[in-house]
Amino acid sequence: MFGALLPRDFFDRPVEQVAPSLLGQVLRHRAPGGETAVRLTEVEAYAGPLDPASHAYRGRTQRNAVMFGPPGFAYVYFTYGMHFCMNLVCGPDGTSSAVLLRAGEIVAGEEAARARRPRSSVRDLARGPARLCQALGIARDQNGLDVCSPDGPLTVHAGEPADPALIRTGPRTGVNGAKEVPWRFWIDGDPSVSPYRAHVPRRRRKITADG
Repeated sequence: MFGALLPRDFFDRPVEQVAPSLLGQVLRHRAPGGETAVRLTEVEAYAGPLDPASHAYRGRTQRNAVMFGPPGFAYVYFTYGMHFCMNLVCGPDGTSSAVLLRAGEIVAGEEAARARRPRSSVRDLARGPARLCQALGIARDQNGLDVCSPDGPLTVHAGEPADPALIRTGPRTGVNGAKEVPWRFWIDGDPSVSPYRAHVPRRRRKITADG
């Protein structure tokens, strides 16, 4: 189903390298409501202070502090006043880069995922960053967890590698700053990949959905 825990040095690389290599890897959450795991099929890279679309672009805040820590930690944020989204911190300590987990295929714990999203089809259980978090039971309590710790409840494991010929890249979804940067990566043809949406003007939104 899934293999060895990914080591910290997997994440201690430039974010644009980590992001596509996460495709096919498995995020596992041993939550009170039941263990669930998802094979990642869509991600986005955000490069901290070098990237106008990143939460860390203007520096460290209470909200984004985890991004400035060591690689291999979960950065979970609240958006739209109702949803949680999860990132994996990358690069050397202090660089504040992260990969937003946008979508995946449930590969373990489908019953638990369905209990958390009872009206969803199988394809849509983790299709989109907020749905992925909901299906896996990820919320504020998971912010700052070490995904490289074998004893932790939230971990990332080796999965079925994505075929390099099927990996696609394009602009990130729903961002304004650096909106043409092609740092959204996905597995072409996978039904769990979420639809692309261009930026919506800020006056019509509560908060940007970047990572």
